[in-house]
Amino acid sequence: MRHDTETSEVDMVVVGAGFAGLYMIHRARQSGLTVQCFEVGEQVGGTWYWNRYPGARVDIECVEYSYSFSKELEQEWDWSERYAGQPEIERYANHVADRFDLRRNIAFNTRVNAAHYDQSSQRWRVTTDSGDNISSRFCIMATGLISAPIEPRFKGLDTFQGEQYLTSRWPSDEPSFEHKRVAVIGTGSSGIQVISEVAKKAGELFVLQRTPAYTIPLQNRPVESGHASKMKRQYEELRQRQFNSFSGFTLVHSDLAPPPSKSALEVSDAERRAEYENRWASGGLSPYYAFTDSLLNIESNRTLADFAREKIRERLDDPAIAEKLCPNYPILTRRLSPETNYLEAFNQPNVELIDLHEQPISHFTTNGIVVGDTEIELDAVIFATGFDVMTGAMDRIDIRGLEGEALKTRWAEGLSSHLGMMTHGFPNLFWINGPHSPFYNPILLAEFQCDYITDLITDMSDDGLDVLEANPTAEREYVQLTNDIGNSTLYPESDNYYMGDNIPGKARATLFWFGGFPFYRKQCRLAREEWSGFQVASGSRRTELAS
Repeated sequence: MRHDTETSEVDMVVVGAGFAGLYMIHRARQSGLTVQCFEVGEQVGGTWYWNRYPGARVDIECVEYSYSFSKELEQEWDWSERYAGQPEIERYANHVADRFDLRRNIAFNTRVNAAHYDQSSQRWRVTTDSGDNISSRFCIMATGLISAPIEPRFKGLDTFQGEQYLTSRWPSDEPSFEHKRVAVIGTGSSGIQVISEVAKKAGELFVLQRTPAYTIPLQNRPVESGHASKMKRQYEELRQRQFNSFSGFTLVHSDLAPPPSKSALEVSDAERRAEYENRWASGGLSPYYAFTDSLLNIESNRTLADFAREKIRERLDDPAIAEKLCPNYPILTRRLSPETNYLEAFNQPNVELIDLHEQPISHFTTNGIVVGDTEIELDAVIFATGFDVMTGAMDRIDIRGLEGEALKTRWAEGLSSHLGMMTHGFPNLFWINGPHSPFYNPILLAEFQCDYITDLITDMSDDGLDVLEANPTAEREYVQLTNDIGNSTLYPESDNYYMGDNIPGKARATLFWFGGFPFYRKQCRLAREEWSGFQVASGSRRTELAS
């Protein structure tokens, strides 16, 4: 891109070069569209570019957490581990970018500041911090569902003279924690992974915990060549199962597993325990769907929660510490955290758990942090303070639709979307893996949504249409259905980012579609029938084809 005040024109602008953005570029080019992608980082990878902290690792098996659109790509790429670490996943993203020659459509080190819809031209005007001015017919936000970090805000932090690190913006030069006094604030998935690694090296490690997490051993291991060959032969069947599954991860013990068919309450205690033991031995996210009602029935949920707490207690030497690490909210309503030797770290003499309910953070000093009435001297602090999920990354861009309405203002009044990809009043604007999208394997969801968007654009061209936006009635119905499904689950029973609870002042609402991927796919199909879910227009005339 040329960085000057001259306006360039393309068919599509894509914001973000993670897995969703890369595939969107590929599909746009296949459809004959001119496309320009902007990426704030120096390389592709999105989440897997920024989150390079020690221990960063995927929690869905790599053969499932990978692209399905190219049979050749599936066969040629070999994963070294069952759950690959950040460096390997980043290499995979770069391999895809090189193999399909995607970099020529990406401007790196470039942040999109604003995207404004011009009603007279029916195009989006996109501007960047590098001085780009670009006019585009379609604007695609591939900014990621977990990509907007929550900046640490603590009294006195600006006076602290020690080292400061944020897991989601880890430096490329790996810092050393040997013999240092280190604190980690936050025990979500990122915090758990980094704690496991830093505990091996730090002189003293202080873990500041507000809410304990349900953990499960990841059970990671190298991929044996024979098993890799077997999985490649099974890819077609695996992908079919994934696309017909609720959540897009289906493997147990690295083998294809049938979907759950029973309630946890309609089997014997011995059968139920055997199933939980089987899932724990497999690791990863496999317990999510041990039974059909784990997230629907509190009594069923409690059987899994009790089992998980029992497993936590087994691995801790100190019963008092074990109890502090045992959650008391419904399991799975906050993200389950697969880990490696996280709990065992608290058996080490150099690791101390600080319960922030007993000793809340008061303030930072030049030399450390005060919790309760005690100052802890520190050489370094690591913030694993989480993300503004789903809406956060888009909120940080000045997006304005018809009549200059700001998307951030619209969402402040209540989250709205249609099909988890668009919203009324913002024509030809789509997002991928964003608000009200399914709780589903992110890479496969990106493929589905990019294909869907591309097909809509092709249909528009075939019908001589220039503008598409969500039908307001269809949007209200989709939002209501999303909320009804969310309220029928146990997610509202705990504070969690699925409901936006981790952001002060954020309206509480269901941020994800929890109805499963097959039901979501049906909503998308129905919306395309005779444009029933949309308003479309040709030329300067807005023609409503939906009732």
